[in-house]
Amino acid sequence: MIRNAIISDSSRIAEIIVNSSRYAYQTFLSEEILYTQLIVEERIEAVKRWIKNNENYIYVYEDDITKIIKGMMGIDKCYDEDKQEAFELHILYVEPEFSRDGIGTKLIEYFENIGKINKKNELVVWVLEENKIGINFYKKKGFIDDGKTKIFERYNKNERRYIKEIQET
Repeated sequence: MIRNAIISDSSRIAEIIVNSSRYAYQTFLSEEILYTQLIVEERIEAVKRWIKNNENYIYVYEDDITKIIKGMMGIDKCYDEDKQEAFELHILYVEPEFSRDGIGTKLIEYFENIGKINKKNELVVWVLEENKIGINFYKKKGFIDDGKTKIFERYNKNERRYIKEIQET
């Protein structure tokens, strides 16, 4: 089940963000960054702020049987000047242990449906250029690199923008 996150989910969401980041970014970020700058406790406070500031920003994938939160995403309008009418996936992580279980796909489908409900015709996601896992996933889901880049300042790494048009059903 995908649902809005609540404050009591914050520690689990922070664990997922940190564990997934360490897994996906291990080939291009130093151990120092991965293990001294990515700290669960610090992420908990950020997640709490996100939830408090916008109750429709953070969503979790919760297993229907075990009730374990296995994935999360943050979605909102796009803030890029040239994509003001688009809907953006700001963050998406699945606990590495549960990757390849279809959770990311379900989160993306939910994101697309919310985009449709909000009458958006285009979806946006920014991905670190070196994040091959993420890039392959988004390409498989129909996102296309539109050539735009920017610097992700936390890691001083380039990000590329991927877009997808929402098809009317």
